[in-house]
Amino acid sequence: MKKTLVLSAALMTLVGFSSFAEERTLIDFTTLKADIAIWPEDYDGERTENQNKRTIMDYATAAGASFSSEQKSLMKSSLALDEWEVVLNSSAQNVGSLARSVVKAAPVSENSKQPFAGSEVMGVRVVFPSGAYNANAKIVPPFNIPAYEPYSVADDNGDRQKAETAEGESSGPKYLFEADDPSDKASPAYGLVKNVGTIKKIAVTTMGMNFPHGLWVLISDADNITRRYFMGYLNFDGWKTLEWNNPDYITEVRTREIRIYPIYPRGEPFAKFEGFQITRDASHIGDDFIGYFKDVKIIYDKANLTSERDIADEDLWGIIGRRESARQALEMSRFGNKQVNRYVERQKMAVEENFTPSLSSDGDSNAQSNGGQGADAK
Repeated sequence: MKKTLVLSAALMTLVGFSSFAEERTLIDFTTLKADIAIWPEDYDGERTENQNKRTIMDYATAAGASFSSEQKSLMKSSLALDEWEVVLNSSAQNVGSLARSVVKAAPVSENSKQPFAGSEVMGVRVVFPSGAYNANAKIVPPFNIPAYEPYSVADDNGDRQKAETAEGESSGPKYLFEADDPSDKASPAYGLVKNVGTIKKIAVTTMGMNFPHGLWVLISDADNITRRYFMGYLNFDGWKTLEWNNPDYITEVRTREIRIYPIYPRGEPFAKFEGFQITRDASHIGDDFIGYFKDVKIIYDKANLTSERDIADEDLWGIIGRRESARQALEMSRFGNKQVNRYVERQKMAVEENFTPSLSSDGDSNAQSNGGQGADAK
């Protein structure tokens, strides 16, 4: 009987240690399909679906009073795949590369053997310089993903509504870019995972095209520090999961440095997706790079063990709420100013593709042909 109790205690200890590690999908690009139309992408007036309802953000609050209510209603952006950007390093920037380096939604064939057949993944085109010098490009979201944006449901116009349960309590996750169900390991996040301690592993599902370039994942933390994680080279063909294993991860608990932090009011640590980085060596081929990405996953230690407490500390003191509200206001201000400036620049852009026909004195248009010469030109 005594031996049985000892074995049971040892088993419970092992289960306790294994429960510290969690696996989560940090971001799944198949969930970022454009499914609502905020403004016409085509200038013929047709409303094209161009934003993702789940991740849409309204930056009209950062716009000045000079904008009309109609203009402010269009000041929205999301993590829809076509909204992501390619940022080239300074030595790789030229007019052609900047214009042709883009991110697009890439449909996966229905006949694919992958479990995500028929979905849309992230497709990336980067135009590297052909000269013999190093270059790199970052694939980043259209805005810095807010870590403290409260969750709410958006309608088909991109306006967020306060979601209520039958009991009148707020439903859904606490933060907008967390998973729909943070307690479900299979529920993918939208670039934000809370309660993250030490990261043990990172995995990226990507389709290689035999390019010799290197792939890095960029992840930031609650201290606003962004770290690069080298995933490997893309010199393979087909779908593959590239993994980074933390070389400094200590599996033996007795050799770990134990640090004790106050449980309250310390903020909850998090991991936030900042993008990819593609590095091209000077000795490798330049010009076009094509890549496809499905998701990013992490295995990590919990920063804090969640448990029921006798007193609701935050309800009583509200310290974390005030801190996070201040951070959220700062994040929205930075995001809004950038997006408003882009909106103004978009409004100034020329939309005409061709010249209007010239009219003769009787009101008829003169046909132009032969490279702009008259129809009778020899």
